[in-house]
Amino acid sequence: MAHRQISGEMRECVTNCQDCGALCLETISHCLELGGRHAEARHIKTLAQCAEICRTSAAFMLLGSDTHSRTCALCAEICRACAESCEQFGDDPLMKRCAGLCRRCAESCDRMAGTAARRAG
Repeated sequence: MAHRQISGEMRECVTNCQDCGALCLETISHCLELGGRHAEARHIKTLAQCAEICRTSAAFMLLGSDTHSRTCALCAEICRACAESCEQFGDDPLMKRCAGLCRRCAESCDRMAGTAARRAG
């Protein structure tokens, strides 16, 4: 059985997912240290869900799963929600960085899921 190579676009999406998941975990720690609004349960749960679905989506793509498009669609949805949650803290540089990476990950996951054209239309 030959090893199937993944496309450059998929490799980029895997990297975006891995980077996004790692940054969401780092952001959880940052938010818990700051406390207050940053540490509200809903925001922390959103960051945790984003980190987990990013990890899962990257794994499904690397495994060559036939269902990676479905995990990527869900990843894009959760990444957008996480970006919106992080954007509430506009004065915080880490939150801005997290929001930006979540949006980039959502865009690449949309392409992997085949939903980019549907979202644009």
